[in-house]
Amino acid sequence: MEQAPAAPPFSLLPRRLGIDTHHEPVVVLRADSPVVRAEGFEAHARIEVLGDARSIVATLNILRQGELLAPGEVGLSEAAWHRLQPRSDERLRFRFARASDAMSHVRAKVFGGALREGAFEAVIGEIVDGRLSNVEIAAFLVACAGGRMSSGEVTSLTRAMVHAGARMSWPQGVVVDKHCIGGLPGNRTTPIVVSIAAALGLLMPKTSSRAITSPAGTADTLETITRVDLDLAQMRRVVESEGACMVWGGAMNMSPADDLLIRVERMLDLDSEAQLVASVLSKKAAAGATHVVIDIPTGPTAKVRSAQQAQSLLHALQASARALELRLLGLITDGSQPVGRGVGPALEAHDVLRVLQNHADAPDDLRRRALDLAAAVIELGGLESGQAARELAAHSLADGSAWRKFEAICRAQGALREPGVAPFQRPVPAPHTGCVQRIDNRLLARAAKLAGAPHACTAGLLLHVHVGERVQRGQPLFDLHAESQGELDYALDFVRHHPGIVHLDPS
Repeated sequence: MEQAPAAPPFSLLPRRLGIDTHHEPVVVLRADSPVVRAEGFEAHARIEVLGDARSIVATLNILRQGELLAPGEVGLSEAAWHRLQPRSDERLRFRFARASDAMSHVRAKVFGGALREGAFEAVIGEIVDGRLSNVEIAAFLVACAGGRMSSGEVTSLTRAMVHAGARMSWPQGVVVDKHCIGGLPGNRTTPIVVSIAAALGLLMPKTSSRAITSPAGTADTLETITRVDLDLAQMRRVVESEGACMVWGGAMNMSPADDLLIRVERMLDLDSEAQLVASVLSKKAAAGATHVVIDIPTGPTAKVRSAQQAQSLLHALQASARALELRLLGLITDGSQPVGRGVGPALEAHDVLRVLQNHADAPDDLRRRALDLAAAVIELGGLESGQAARELAAHSLADGSAWRKFEAICRAQGALREPGVAPFQRPVPAPHTGCVQRIDNRLLARAAKLAGAPHACTAGLLLHVHVGERVQRGQPLFDLHAESQGELDYALDFVRHHPGIVHLDPS
């Protein structure tokens, strides 16, 4: 009888642990495994896992007690399993990962060195290939933050991020796009602007991000209405059919490093100017845009807090845009208070739909802001200029053509549904009579996040007041929305300890 071939020495069978380690592949080995002893592995070592068809670099965790793994098994996190895709009977082998070439550049930047484009290409390449751990990516992000990047370095980083992924091109000479820097709760103008621009015949292949540090990103909000996880071929079909799309950039291979960097930024609660510029422009260039409008909300509790900071950011965006041959128009806008009423994916989606459908109770500030930005896109796209551009945008909204285009885009993307409503709601009343003097954007966003946004899509808050309005004692300032009682209680506790979220002047 023929004997089966012997298994390779120190090889182990894979076991899917079902543990979410975000995008970072993690493997778990027993402390008594011969692999650990033979290779001299220690916890948090970066090791290479070799299968029959694929290999990955992963961070090692060591199991010292318990029955999570049998003696002949290795545990794989969800990220590791999806990257390696092993068969259940496949024998996996292990060795130390080769030293990173990119980390020498990161260390140089940590100590104040200036990096050339080739250095950024090396760092971004290893990030996309999964060769750098979250800790190493964090070191890179921190080294590039705090004004440590020159204009040339920002452009080099942007180019490296574009080169690392797919790039779309369009036969039209003018391809418009729009982006908001963020930091302003409820400022969900993109779906309205895209619908107006496309209804007027402009080409607008819009890719958007999920939330980094906010209660909702544009992709999070749109996902409550339509499908946003299209691949490149599906995106192209939608744009060729409807002249525009509204999709999540992370579902495609355009600027893939950006999505990996954003995930680590989220853990650090960091959003540096250099990375912000590279993130925004790399995605615009990758989507094939030629003309881009950038909204920079500025206010004391916005992401951009002063006119000086806004001008610095605009200058950085313009410098890199010129180097990438993008025409860029930056608008420094009012970021002193939230826009609209909803804060959170579904709540913001309800506001967007009310504006597009011309409901009488649609938030007027969201409508006006969207029309201002749509007019800028129309002007940059060469259709009209000045007041005529704004009138054209307003007419498209008023006559229903923008709504019909929004419907058509959503159906082309695969769905058109009504956003949900959270099952748990609680009003937060005014402690006394007075005039709303200010609203803290950051604290308000924090309350919405503690209620569950953006991961719980119907969670967040519904704002009832804006600056300058007078309220009576006991009148609701905002309603908290949550998908569980525990999250609602958690957010309420935060609100009780931060009474200045909505500041009332009793005089």
